[in-house]
Amino acid sequence: MLLAAGLLAAIPFAWGDTGAAAPVAQALFTSTLTGLDGKPAALEQYRGKPLIVNFWARWCGPCRQEIPELAKMHGEYARKGLVVLGIGLEDKPEAVQDFARAYDMNYPILLARDQGIPLMQALGNVKAGLPFTVVIDRQGRILSHKLGVMKRPDLEAAVAALLK
Repeated sequence: MLLAAGLLAAIPFAWGDTGAAAPVAQALFTSTLTGLDGKPAALEQYRGKPLIVNFWARWCGPCRQEIPELAKMHGEYARKGLVVLGIGLEDKPEAVQDFARAYDMNYPILLARDQGIPLMQALGNVKAGLPFTVVIDRQGRILSHKLGVMKRPDLEAAVAALLK
């Protein structure tokens, strides 16, 4: 698994109609992960919402780089219905709670535990690298995904597509 910033292979992040139907994020909505309270959290609760789903880990440098931008986007667009959802490839809620406070993560965070890599792969991340972000519309269609850091222009494009 290649996780270092210089080794990440980027999946093209493109918008528009490719002529094919957008894949559906069924694997996401049928999953149950773990909340920061240690309790099960069904992702079905996010169905019907415009989502930016970001897979990350505390030890991932590029993840740490993009988290502040994700928090800004959530703060700016949550009132319009956008949900930024962080899925940590982590096991321990206590350590993630401390990390989330330190990075001002103002959006929902769940722990994937042993489900993280299979879920990322089901959503298009065949390399299982981090960070990995999936943009999902209200109909549950995957509009795009990106392996690597989402910069502000990438996030703005995602929001524009989701909230149009």
